[in-house]
Amino acid sequence: MTTEDGAPTRADDEGDDPALPAGDATSAAPAAAAPAPAPSALRPGKTPKPAHRRSLLRELPGIVITAVVISVLIKTFLVQAFYIPSGSMENTLLVNDRVLVSKLADKPDEIHRGDIVVFKDPGGWLVGQPEAVQAGGIRGKIHDGLVYVGLAPEVGEEDLIKRVVGVGGDHVVGRANTVSVNGVELREPYVFPGDKATEQDFDIRVPEGDLWVMGDHRSISEDSRAHQTQAGHGFVPVKDVIGRAFVVVWPLNRDRLLRSPATFDHVPAARSGG
Repeated sequence: MTTEDGAPTRADDEGDDPALPAGDATSAAPAAAAPAPAPSALRPGKTPKPAHRRSLLRELPGIVITAVVISVLIKTFLVQAFYIPSGSMENTLLVNDRVLVSKLADKPDEIHRGDIVVFKDPGGWLVGQPEAVQAGGIRGKIHDGLVYVGLAPEVGEEDLIKRVVGVGGDHVVGRANTVSVNGVELREPYVFPGDKATEQDFDIRVPEGDLWVMGDHRSISEDSRAHQTQAGHGFVPVKDVIGRAFVVVWPLNRDRLLRSPATFDHVPAARSGG
């Protein structure tokens, strides 16, 4: 609509704007604020831990403690690891081999000729031997902890490992580079190649409750033969036996069972009082 001079009126100016539909007057107002996000939505990338994971974390200390207790019990009553510090049992056992020892075999009726046993020094056998060098610092503490729970071999100078040649009542004789037990000359395939069965003569009868032991590397082994002039006359009391070595576990390329040889199968039982 125009005035007489053709200028548009205000009403016409406003009427050129599009009409708003009825009932939509509120659409021109600012949009209502969106609901506040949930607390979890305020931390992008943070997801709640699954219930089973939280449960495992709560149970983990108990699992570790149980494993340690079981390991200590096994070491105390069943099996213990030892390492071989010298060549006296070559070639059956080499230096730094690791063996497991059954602690159930520590009584006279559980120890047999041919068994390889670990025992405490009966007295004076280790005099003059070099002391073991143990790692210090954190490494040493970790090793000590593993030894305590039975997961690492103990480095000690109070234990020895030898082969049982005679048990209580046996008559053991070394003469002319051979060894006999109760009148039967032994054929010993485990003796170090090139060694004689013995280069030292002896003639003994093993007291009840004792053992006569020898290393497989006869020419260098300081065994029962070398201690006959001492108080125990070279015998090892069964009460000093820690157990019987039954398997080599390290290194892996030498892992094997340690079985008693057939050498003693034909040796008769000792004659009582003989």
